[in-house]
Amino acid sequence: MAVLNQHLFPFCVTAHAFNSDQSTICPNTNEVQIYGKNPNGSGWELEYTLSEHDLQVTSIDWAPQTNRLVTCSQDKNAYVWNFDGQTWKPTLVHLRINRAATFVKWSPREDKFAVASGSRCIAVCYFGEDNDWWVSKHLKKPITSTVLCLDWHPNNVLLAAGSADMKVRVFSAFIKGVDQKPAASVWGEKLPFNTVCAEYANPNSGWVHSVAFSPTTGDALAWVGHDSSLSVAYPGSGQVAQVRTRQLPLLAVAWASDTQLVAAGHDCTPMLFERVDAEAATNSTNPPAPEWKWVKSLDQGQGTARAPKMSTNSAFNMFRKMDSNAQKSTGQDETGAASLQPSAKNVHQNTITSLKSLHLGTASPASEFSTSGLDGKVAVWAF
Repeated sequence: MAVLNQHLFPFCVTAHAFNSDQSTICPNTNEVQIYGKNPNGSGWELEYTLSEHDLQVTSIDWAPQTNRLVTCSQDKNAYVWNFDGQTWKPTLVHLRINRAATFVKWSPREDKFAVASGSRCIAVCYFGEDNDWWVSKHLKKPITSTVLCLDWHPNNVLLAAGSADMKVRVFSAFIKGVDQKPAASVWGEKLPFNTVCAEYANPNSGWVHSVAFSPTTGDALAWVGHDSSLSVAYPGSGQVAQVRTRQLPLLAVAWASDTQLVAAGHDCTPMLFERVDAEAATNSTNPPAPEWKWVKSLDQGQGTARAPKMSTNSAFNMFRKMDSNAQKSTGQDETGAASLQPSAKNVHQNTITSLKSLHLGTASPASEFSTSGLDGKVAVWAF
């Protein structure tokens, strides 16, 4: 996977978002900063600073068709931002939560979004025409801990959630007057709001850091947990495939196609996972039990980072290196492949906190991904 471009910001980036034509990027700090590409294509320039939030912005999502930005924060608030041609105007969302908001995601049709929180609930938000603002309904039971990640099914109704209670759940987020009745699927037929369509326990415990529905039909659900594993559930057959690695925990996962996944996290490099029986799964009416495997690292040493200059104070240099670069073990995964060793040539020099597919809501296979990390870098990769 080749790196198309990368940019180093002077702060840790825990979330990022691109607009539809990828000409604007929005990494986050306590403020929301919007950068635009230089006309000569040499980098990014700060264009707008959005400062409604009081505390750390935890998640950002950009709706590609409507060009609306939604942000959420540790201050327990979310804002929808609309661009009027000159400035970004915020609209406060009525979340009704008493703990930090942790994650936000637009639905595929961009007519509603979901906000995860530490209040053991998910706020499904939609625009109330009567009240002329964004209102919310809560998905609560049986969530027993902080919700860390979300993903929408292609049908715009089902919502997957991963939590700190080590569970992955699929809910119905059907909103009367907003959604049309969805067609029957492997997740169920009758889908009133707050219906729990499926629940999976992370096989070896550990928080669930990221979830993702398969892009074409949504008939498979992938997630990564703090136990350094990747799991894929197939509700149609009731089977769950798992890949256990000896590498550091993965924090983000995205589908490249229905038979390939890209994941990243504390090992500082995107990794490719592939379904072993991909051809049989595609061509057979009665596919075998699913099996996935770790394939390779997708970082080919195309970074621009340079090693720090040496000085007489070796202890200072040692601690500076430990602070700026993530540390990794040198074991082997279950396939016998050696764990990835940090390198100054790697694109990311610290934990990758966010990974996004840039197919922009379509059901087609993703050809580009973007990553951001605690080293302050945002990179775009061609798959």
